[in-house]
Amino acid sequence: MREGRQLEFKEDVSASFLKTVSAFANYGGGSVLFGVADDGRAVGLADPVASCLDIENRVNDAISPRPDYSLEVHEADSVVELRVRPGASKPYLYRSKAYKRSDSATVEVDTVELTRLVLEGGNTSFEQLPAARQDLTFKTLGEAMVRRVGIASFNEDTLKTLDLLSTERGYNKAAEILADEGGLPGIDLARFGESVSVILRRVTLEGVCALTEFEEAARVFEELYCHEEVSGTVRRRVETIPLAAFREALANALVHRTWDVSARIRVSMYDDRVEVSSPGGLPAGISEDEYLSDMVSVRRNPILANVFYRLGLIEAFGTGILRIREAYAGSASRPRFDVRENSVTVTLPVLAEDLGLTEDQMRVYELLSPVRAQAGGELHARVDFSRSKLNGILKALVGRGLARTTGAGRGLKYLRG
Repeated sequence: MREGRQLEFKEDVSASFLKTVSAFANYGGGSVLFGVADDGRAVGLADPVASCLDIENRVNDAISPRPDYSLEVHEADSVVELRVRPGASKPYLYRSKAYKRSDSATVEVDTVELTRLVLEGGNTSFEQLPAARQDLTFKTLGEAMVRRVGIASFNEDTLKTLDLLSTERGYNKAAEILADEGGLPGIDLARFGESVSVILRRVTLEGVCALTEFEEAARVFEELYCHEEVSGTVRRRVETIPLAAFREALANALVHRTWDVSARIRVSMYDDRVEVSSPGGLPAGISEDEYLSDMVSVRRNPILANVFYRLGLIEAFGTGILRIREAYAGSASRPRFDVRENSVTVTLPVLAEDLGLTEDQMRVYELLSPVRAQAGGELHARVDFSRSKLNGILKALVGRGLARTTGAGRGLKYLRG
């Protein structure tokens, strides 16, 4: 057992735990264990019952609004557990400041993050805020709706149906993203040569409808990674990187990114891969494991997601990762997904026929399941070489995107990439 995003140890009761209470109430909940040393050893409290009363008074007096929590005494080791549940009345403040967890540390949120908490506490998202300008036009969106959805005409009623326009508040930020004038950060594409110091092509798409940015980025990709081969009278289309995978990655980047930061979606293009990096980490309420398994879908921008869904650019049930992986079925190379606190990057490698693995590497690769995670010990029982060699092979497979991990520490398990 070790400290992490949802667990903190305190050897005794001191005011420092109150920052963590704020963090847990604001983001996902968690537990504080009192009477546990930093290394996870239970040292216990001298008077657990009195400590519970002390903890309760401190939380009630110092955190505003009052969070939802419970206290439990572990009688076997005199440890007190404070369980804090995620609250709906965000932000939860300690001394007029809001906090969040950064791995096993508790840190103060910045201005952008505080604004997000305020909006969430008011059951409002960024895309619902009023647009910076109200003289917007929607020729591109209108033509796409008529062509793809088959509506007879596109007018103000259509905009209201799509939740882009309100009689009382006018256009919102989602409308601003989809307007012809495109008032929010766009997409930055760069084609690199032999190193990142050599830029062969640079395209910045901004100031237009997000749909235009999407289609133009797909056109540039297609020009660089798709071509036709002619053999006799037969003309064959070749995609060195699947276009479907790129469109899926880019559409999801647009729909799920954070729009309240002045950063563009970054598309980095290389000879052997394309990386699509979206500003903002995972939405609140979804873990990295849930994101990678494609079992849970949390829409950060539901209005924008609804428009993209109606236009057939994304699926309704968050199957983006599954569809990207399916585009690589039969290929030796595999897409990779890098989740960080402030970004999500999808790496799409060039399709490859030969895995180029040694005999032992291939044995381990074939033991891995794409759906059932296995611990290293389970895999070691099925091979006839040392655990250290197995760990080296697994590390190499993960590095190439042929395997992926879930969990951490003793809970670390492996799946096929």
